[in-house]
Amino acid sequence: MSHDDHSQHSQHPAVPDDFITDPCRHVPPPDGLSDIDDRFVFDFHSYDDLEDGQRWSTWLSVEPLCRGPEPLPDWVVTSQGAIDTELGVLKTGKEADVHLVERADPHDPAAGVVMAAKRYRSPEHRTFHRAASYTEGRSMKRSRDERAIKRKSTFGRQVAAGEWAASEWGALVRLWNLGLPVPYPVQIDGTEILMEWITAVDEDGAVATAPRLAQTRPSPELLAAYFEQLTDALATMVQSGLVHADLSAYNILAAGERLVIIDLPQIVDLVGNLNGMTFLQRDCANICGWFRSRGLEVDEHTLFAELMAHAF
Repeated sequence: MSHDDHSQHSQHPAVPDDFITDPCRHVPPPDGLSDIDDRFVFDFHSYDDLEDGQRWSTWLSVEPLCRGPEPLPDWVVTSQGAIDTELGVLKTGKEADVHLVERADPHDPAAGVVMAAKRYRSPEHRTFHRAASYTEGRSMKRSRDERAIKRKSTFGRQVAAGEWAASEWGALVRLWNLGLPVPYPVQIDGTEILMEWITAVDEDGAVATAPRLAQTRPSPELLAAYFEQLTDALATMVQSGLVHADLSAYNILAAGERLVIIDLPQIVDLVGNLNGMTFLQRDCANICGWFRSRGLEVDEHTLFAELMAHAF
């Protein structure tokens, strides 16, 4: 073949006038391949660059065990093309801050969802309140990490933040699987937990974050129903050997007629932790004290005895 012939054969074919350049299009099979398996034909979608306050969804970047329990609720977004957008801070705390994050695929925005992102504080912030009494009886995989936490070194604080996030994640998954009223845990990634955003309809008919129980003034009938819900939830927890250990009207959300228990990093084993019984008595006292302040005659000693009957 001559040099001229080779040049002619190496030229690119001319692009037809009706060539489609849309960023989202169906690519039909070439002539002669009309019987190609449909599994090998796909729609191509292009995505714009991310803006400030956005990141690609981390759903597929975490280990399977770091994702929520099956079956997944219908609202969980698992698209690889989804984008997480920061919407602002929902709540600040001593050990962690809660943000609102929207996860949505730009090509299916109607299926997007807003979640609560709980992020444990970085090492330079204060250590965890009364951590030793809550973590008693817990074992760590690496003795090096345990020693670092005891020394309260910078590395130890980093390990502690991860351990508390992992503890809350494990508690959420376990309680959700028990059918208890907790936010659905979507995923954990390091010191960040993405979970269901618990909402309620406000007086103007708008959807907003559900108020804490302490902020509500329920009717006598709803107050009694709330107490019954909590009693049932505590009984189920105790039957599984678990104690919230920091339960109060400030760690419970009132989503309409339904209560949701939150803030679970300090959850303890009723028997494995030497303070387990003490924590349970305190939970009972806190809860009953609040309900009495709202006019419902309940007694913490009676509640504690009832729960003990479920425990043993």
